[in-house]
Amino acid sequence: MFKRVERWVLQTLMAVAIMMSGLAQAQELHIIRIGTGSTAGTYFPIGGLIGNAISNPPGSRPCDRGGSCGVPGLIAVAQSTGGSLDNIKSVEAGTMEMALSQADVAYWSYFGTGAFEGDKPRDSLRALANLFPENIHLIARADAGIETLKDLRGKRVSIGGSGSGSQFDARLILTAFGLRFSDMTLITMDLEPSTNALVAGEIDAFFLVTGAPALAVQDLAERTDISFVPIDGPVANQLAKIFPFFSVGVIPGGVYGDNAETPTLDVGAVLVARADMSDELAYGVTRAIWHPNTAPLLANGHPRAKLMSLAQAAQGIGFKIHPGARRYYVEQGILPVPATDQANVVDRPNSIR
Repeated sequence: MFKRVERWVLQTLMAVAIMMSGLAQAQELHIIRIGTGSTAGTYFPIGGLIGNAISNPPGSRPCDRGGSCGVPGLIAVAQSTGGSLDNIKSVEAGTMEMALSQADVAYWSYFGTGAFEGDKPRDSLRALANLFPENIHLIARADAGIETLKDLRGKRVSIGGSGSGSQFDARLILTAFGLRFSDMTLITMDLEPSTNALVAGEIDAFFLVTGAPALAVQDLAERTDISFVPIDGPVANQLAKIFPFFSVGVIPGGVYGDNAETPTLDVGAVLVARADMSDELAYGVTRAIWHPNTAPLLANGHPRAKLMSLAQAAQGIGFKIHPGARRYYVEQGILPVPATDQANVVDRPNSIR
């Protein structure tokens, strides 16, 4: 009997394989990789949701029957990475087809300015969408006596891992608020070591750029008493006016235990690709992300995805949007007709050293 069952299973698997092979031949299979970030952050789960939304492997149920609304024949896989800078480099090198990045990191990298002053511009980069706002977190030990940015003087502060978007933004914000780096002990440390060091009392505060709520910060709030330092006032407002990727925002209340709503600066999380991605693929990916059937899947998958808005998808980027994505936004009335490849590029990039 066991041999009969074994033979039946083998025959069934062979039949499925033959069927999938036929479908794959009728519909070209295309596998792409999406660079995200740490598994404890926001990029990784959001990247996974986007991967599911844009995938439509052979044999999938049609979109109008409750199935996938992704790109026919596409399978997209989210991969954990070191974050924005790693992702930009990977997309440029072709080891990732798409990736998530902070809008500011992508912007500076594209122009070879700001945090990348002196680097060769990565002008093969193209934006597909501004997905959602990320919050700049300044997290302190509750007993550290840090209520404002000025209180960081004399403190031990982690500004993020080497080359991270958090590090770039931390330096920019400290400078804008009139703080010298010599006023405090600055430490270059990734997210997990930063949370452990804060619990151990080895640092007093750390910067983090992520969409709230971040799993690592939720866990930190359960391990020790923390406070969120506001980044607001005239200086923050001016930064939001100067740079196309910054906006005034808040860390919502109640997302990290009983934390109060905290004003801060936001920076967009953008989905990027190379200029040589085909227009049809870029169009299909963009259409799938913003398809009405996709919205509830994203919103139910992560709180930050609830903030994704088609109306803002082509805003706050500051460098070139891929022609395929732009075609979709023109069709939806998000960008004007006709839209040129230069329509979304600022006249002169701002340079911050």
